[in-house]
Formats: sequence, C-alpha cells, structure tokens
Amino acid sequence: MRVGLVIGTRPEAIKMAPVVRALKARGGIAPIVISTGQHQQLVETILEFFDIKPDYNLGLMPKSGSLNSLYANIVERLDNLFPELNLDLLVVQGDTTSATAAAHAAFYRKLKVAHVEAGLRTGRLDSPWPEEWHRRVIAVSSNIHFAPTPAARSCLIREGVPTENVIVTGNTVIDALLSVVLRLRTDAALKAQLDAQFDFLAGTEKILLVTIHRRENFGAGVENVCRALKSLARRGDVKIVLPVHPNPNVKAQVLRFLSGLKNIHLIPPADYVEFVYLMERSDLILTDSGGVQEEAPSLNKPVFILRNTTERSEAVAAGVAQLIGTQTEKIVKAVSDFLDGRNTIIRGGANPFGDGRAAERIAEFIASGHWRQAPSARLITLPGRKPRRPRFQRVPLQILAGKNTLSTRARGFTVGSGEGAGRA
Repeated sequence: MRVGLVIGTRPEAIKMAPVVRALKARGGIAPIVISTGQHQQLVETILEFFDIKPDYNLGLMPKSGSLNSLYANIVERLDNLFPELNLDLLVVQGDTTSATAAAHAAFYRKLKVAHVEAGLRTGRLDSPWPEEWHRRVIAVSSNIHFAPTPAARSCLIREGVPTENVIVTGNTVIDALLSVVLRLRTDAALKAQLDAQFDFLAGTEKILLVTIHRRENFGAGVENVCRALKSLARRGDVKIVLPVHPNPNVKAQVLRFLSGLKNIHLIPPADYVEFVYLMERSDLILTDSGGVQEEAPSLNKPVFILRNTTERSEAVAAGVAQLIGTQTEKIVKAVSDFLDGRNTIIRGGANPFGDGRAAERIAEFIASGHWRQAPSARLITLPGRKPRRPRFQRVPLQILAGKNTLSTRARGFTVGSGEGAGRA
C-alpha cells in the first residue's frame, strides 16, 4: 500500500511526524512524504528531530508570500506528481494552504483523501482566516476523516459526512509532545543545554509565555497585545517570554512596541524542543496558536487564547483554557486576575485532545483497508430549512446584450433573482 503524506508548515510537520512513524512501523505500507516548501527550513528542523526525510521536496513557497500563488503552484506540481507516485491514499493534516491545495489536487485526480484533525469549526469564515474555509474545502474533498475529539466528529456528521467515515483518534500533536517531553526528562545533557540557553528564566517571577502570529490578528490585534504586555511588564513580578514570529506583519510591531523593555524577553523563533521546554517552564501561556491550545493542557499549563473564537472549544469547556480576545484592557485584566489569584474560570484538568496514541489509531485504520470503499461527504440541507424558490423578474433582452437605451415594450427574458441566482 502506497500512502502519500503532504507536509507544508511547521505545525503540519509536528502533527504528521507521529503518523509517518506509525505507518513505517507497520508492514505492507510505504509512506511517501511530500514537503511543499511552505515553511521550508522550519519543516526540515522538525522532520530531522523525528528522523524523517522527505521523499519529495517541492520548494514552492513564493517570494511574494501570495497564498494564491502558493495554492496554484501546489495544485499544479502535485497534479503532475501523482501519476508517477501511483498512490492508494493521500493524507493531509489540519487547515493550511498546503493541505487544502493537496486535497484539491487529489480530488481532481479521483485519489482518496484522509484528513487528520478533521471537523474543527468556529462557524465563521473570517475567524480564523483563511483556515476555516480551508477546513470546509478539505472536508468535502475527503473520504476519511480522523477527528481529534467527539465534538469534531459531531460537526462533520452535521455537515453530512457519513458516520462510518469519521474516526475519533485524539490529536497527533499530543503524540509528538509526549515524545519530546520524554526526551527532555531523560536526556540530562539536552536539559542542561536548554537551562543554560534560557538562563534568564531563573528567579521567583512568574513566567508568561506568549505567541502571536495569526493573520486575523495582523495590525490592531498584534498592537493591542503588545500594549497589554507592556503594561503587564510594569508589575515587576513577571517575566514575559515572546518568541518573535518571522512574519513581517508581526515582527515589525513586536520590535517597535516591546524592544528593550524590562521584564520582556524577545527571542528568535524557537524550535519545537525549545518551545516545549519553554512551555514546561511557564506559569501561564498566552497564544493565538491552535496547537498550543492542544499541547499546554498535557503539561498542566493554563492557556489564555488571544482570539475572539476558537475551534478548540473543548479546552474552554474543560476549564484548561480561557478566551480573552485581543483588547488591551481585557488582556491586562485577565492576566492580572490570574496572577493575583482572582481567576475563577481556569480549573485545570485532563487534556481533552488526546492520550498520545492518535497516530497508532490512524495507522491501524489505514492498514485495515476499510477506507477503500468510503464515499465522499454528502451535500445536505440544514434541518428546518427548505430551499427557497427563486423569485423571477423580467429583464429586457437589450440589457442582457449590454444596451442601456430600451423601449418599455421590449420583449423580456426570465432570469432568477432569488437566493442562489447568479452564483456558481
């Protein structure tokens, strides 16, 4: 059995590495790793840590950073590559441009698609953008949906995915996280190296780990977060650690507002092992990252989510995370309440996103071959809503021909003007 796995970004590399390793451990499966190059260097570092070497590296990240160019290039290159690979199944993960374009290309080739981390939804196409749209496109292109939680499974079923095509596995990021934690706790030399690298963390101050990078936070969102951190740093009883994302839309504002401030440590982007170490050392994590929302509960670290919505509501419901948005005053109040013992929302508890065996479950299902007859999602009408009949109006033929001087007696032509009229 030949199984392709497409990886484009650092989060995909982290979450797909356990799947690649689980498939390799099974006889009769040839996993073929395809790197799109969306996050070229970051992906290489992650895969090297997990002892994985891509079989194909497309190197497609456009210098302009245009998502349209990247999407089109991935579709074209994979379309040309698929006949050569002769795959039985293509596996994509999450909601990136690479995953969406790969599912698109596979759909056009009538190649079966399995989606890892399927079913996450906010219900808003603009938050997160463009990831929410990506998830929906991938869902209708996929035959198998590996949902991380029962809630994600329910979302897919409501959208018309046959129940037999949805398998609840847990999230593979927990598999990756636990393997790194094990190494940190057993490799004394590595631990000593990281202690020395981050020696500024020593002391009695509370450590706040902050990450921000999402597109919907570019501009005002990043600025508001920076103003909040600047205010919190004046407390004197905290150390704020912020790995600065390389995207210019984030980096420029972070450096402008926070460079040189006491109690704020701006550091280069951390590799995965470094970041897990920082999570373990922290007392509170502020983030707009989806992956961090999933990982932190396994380390018993409370999370404040720098967004107005989250597709990982399980963490909020479990009392291990809290939505605080990106308004400066709300961030300062939420963090101050937590530090001063006034928070009543964060309760702590078990991680709702997995137990470290998600990749094993995915590999077992793929090896079973049950997916070979799986259909794609059905199109459905939402319960309680009937399609509206189009309303019609009479439009003179001269208008359709582009003429704008008409006789009121001109012969008309009937076209729809109601819901759905004129839409592709």
